[in-house]
Amino acid sequence: MDVIVSSWIDVGAVADIPLRGARVVKTPLGCVAVFRTAENEVFALEDRCPHAGGPLSQGIVHGRSVTCPLHNWVISLETGHAQGADEGRTSSIAARIEDGRILLDRDALRARAAA
Repeated sequence: MDVIVSSWIDVGAVADIPLRGARVVKTPLGCVAVFRTAENEVFALEDRCPHAGGPLSQGIVHGRSVTCPLHNWVISLETGHAQGADEGRTSSIAARIEDGRILLDRDALRARAAA
């Protein structure tokens, strides 16, 4: 008999994050920011701006982007890429909503250790 192990981790209810808001999920490899857009989509990024390490979870969510609270870098919630003069990227983690719960990709969280 095969045992199927879910590759998704439940990190909480989507209703716990306000629209255009974020929450922090602490992991052994550092913090992950989970964002909820005005369109009720969820995205997850490493909670560090690629520019100066600012806490993206404290930034302003607009559309599918977040603006870092330190130096106003705009980061894509979909890819983690910085939009601006300098190149930069933060790690993104696959996220989805299922039955009102936010799930993060366990394999993507583990892969952060190899980066």
